[in-house]
Amino acid sequence: MPPHKSNVGKPMKKEEQQGEEKGKQKKKKRGPSISTIVLVIILLAGVGILLYPSVSDWWNSMHATRAIAGYVTAVEDMSGQEKEAMLEAAKAYNERLANGVNFTLTEEEYEEYESLLNIGGTGIMGYVQISAIGVNLPIYHSVDESVLQIAIGHIPGSSLPVGGERTHAILSGHRGLPSAKLFSDLDQMVEGDTFTVNIMDQTTTYMVDQIRIVLPEETDELAIRDGRDYCTLVTCTPYGINTHRMLVRGRRIDNIAGEVVVVAEAVRIPTYVVIPAVGVPLLFILLVFLCAALFVAFLRRKLVLFSDRLCETIDNMLNGASAPPQVCEEETLFYKINHRLVRLYEVMRETRESTAKKRA
Repeated sequence: MPPHKSNVGKPMKKEEQQGEEKGKQKKKKRGPSISTIVLVIILLAGVGILLYPSVSDWWNSMHATRAIAGYVTAVEDMSGQEKEAMLEAAKAYNERLANGVNFTLTEEEYEEYESLLNIGGTGIMGYVQISAIGVNLPIYHSVDESVLQIAIGHIPGSSLPVGGERTHAILSGHRGLPSAKLFSDLDQMVEGDTFTVNIMDQTTTYMVDQIRIVLPEETDELAIRDGRDYCTLVTCTPYGINTHRMLVRGRRIDNIAGEVVVVAEAVRIPTYVVIPAVGVPLLFILLVFLCAALFVAFLRRKLVLFSDRLCETIDNMLNGASAPPQVCEEETLFYKINHRLVRLYEVMRETRESTAKKRA
């Protein structure tokens, strides 16, 4: 058999070089790799997960603000007599409630309850403001889950939140929802803090005088008592576990000058505040994503350049080029690796020449 002829040490044919150049060009023209697409998807998913609670809470806050604004507009469209009649009906309902706790209503009682303070049939009876923790939320009839996911619910069987002696209104809100803040910061309130309940044109101020942690079945602290004008804010605790209930009770005080916000001004957020609040975070996210994309593209270009130089160096070594490949001028990783390959090429060439001289 004829001996196998090795191509090592022989120059590449012109056709092979052209074919290799075309192959390189095809590789350069290739679109984004699967790994790049996956990384971008992971990045977007991570950003989405991080931003979801904030964006969702902002979205729900905007809806709550719009709901309150709609309620305020509906109240403004009513006549003074209509407002007075609705408030008197609510006070008469409260007077008929017995002392103690009774959250079980008959169908007739529940229908009457839903009809009171229900302007326009939306279910909103008013709104609560807690300046200490930045709460400004509508109050709906009942504590159905559909209500508690987006707003504050009034517990049927407790006094309607219009104030008066021998009344105890109970307002309930969720805590720890990923989609809305609601009463998540209620645990930050302390005795002496104040909050207001706004019904129609009437604002009632309460000062926190007691905070209790109880089991769900322990309801004694929610009882209606003679001579008392209470409003209690209820939420679940501990955070994320929800085995107990936190009761933040307030006793009625005179309205504080400066604390009572004009209704129309309290719920309308100026456009010049909304645009920066929404636009700046979005621009920052876009900038981060753009920087990450540019950095990935930069790394890809450098890796392609390095692989091309490395392949050129190895090809020259294998084909016995008369001169070593050109060394990169930059003091970079590419230069260091390329330089060592050149030195390796020179050592191999010197060894080959020395061996040839000895044989001669």
